[in-house]
Amino acid sequence: MEQGGYDLIIAGGGPAGLTAGLYAARARVRTLLVEKMTPGGQAATTFQIENYPGFAQGISGPDLAQAMEEQAKRFGLEVTYGEVKGLGSREPFWELEFEDRKVSAKAVIVATGVDPRKLGVPGEETLRGRGVSYCGTCDGPFFKDQDIGVVGGGDSAVEEAIYLTRFARRVYLVHRRDTLRAEKVIQERAFENPKIEFLWDTVVTRVVGDSGVEALELQNVKTQGTRSLKVGGVFFYVGSLSNTGFLKGTLNLDDQGYVLTDDNMATSAVGVFAAGDVRRKLLRQVATAVGDGATAAFAAEKYIESRKWP
Repeated sequence: MEQGGYDLIIAGGGPAGLTAGLYAARARVRTLLVEKMTPGGQAATTFQIENYPGFAQGISGPDLAQAMEEQAKRFGLEVTYGEVKGLGSREPFWELEFEDRKVSAKAVIVATGVDPRKLGVPGEETLRGRGVSYCGTCDGPFFKDQDIGVVGGGDSAVEEAIYLTRFARRVYLVHRRDTLRAEKVIQERAFENPKIEFLWDTVVTRVVGDSGVEALELQNVKTQGTRSLKVGGVFFYVGSLSNTGFLKGTLNLDDQGYVLTDDNMATSAVGVFAAGDVRRKLLRQVATAVGDGATAAFAAEKYIESRKWP
C-alpha cells in the first residue's frame, strides 16, 4: 500500500523530530512524523533533565516529551507509528518504506536518533530483559532493595546510577578508567551519595545467571585481577549506535554511521535533511536536538518552496 500527498515526512519522534514537526506544522507544511516506539526518543527514558533551558528545577524526560508532542499536534502535525525499512527516490519525490506500506513526500527529515551500544560480553544478550537493562528510568523499580551494577563513566551512566539509588540497596559503578567523564556537577552528586560504590579500572567480562542476573565477572585492566560481584541486575551505558541502517547507502555517513550534514542540516541527497543525535555533531543533548530540528524544518520548507512540483 502506498500513501502520498505529504510535503514532508519526518522519520523519528525524539526532540529533534518533534521540534521539526512543530515548525513545519506551524508553517502549514503538510507533515507526517513516523515514530518507531514512543515519542521522545532517548529523552523520554531520562528521569530528570536539568540542562534544558526554561525549567529552573528541571523536568522529567517523559513530561518534556509529552509536552513537545502535544504542542506539535496542536498545530496539525500528523503522527503515526512504524519502523522505517528503507529510503528511496522516485523523482522528484522521496519514498520511505515500512513493513506494510510506502509513504512519499517532497522532502524528508531523518531524525531517527541512536540506540544504546551493547558491551558484547557473554550473558548480556541472553539475559536482556531479565536483569540486563539499558534504561534505569524504565526498569529501576524492578530492583528495589537489591545490589545492582551500572557500567560506564559518562553523563548517562552517572546520572542513572544516582537515580537507581532510589530503589537499589547499593549501586556499583563499574568504569574502565580511574576518572569519570561525566559533567563535574553530576560527579559531585555521585561521590556524595553513600549508596554508590566506584569500581575503578574495571571491566565486565561476563554477565552470570540462568533465569536472571546473579553476578558480574570483573577484571581490573591494570592488575588483570578478576573477581565475581553478586548483583541482581546490571545497566549498561557504554555509548550509542546511530539508527541509520535503513539508509542503505542513500546518504553519506561517517565511519561510525552518523549522517553527514551541512550547517543547514542538508545531507548529501537533495531534499533529505537530518537532525538530532543521528547526525555527526559535537554535542548530543536535547538542546542541540531542538536546534537541529528547527533548522531542518526551516530548510526543508525553503527547499519545497524553491521547486516546481507535478
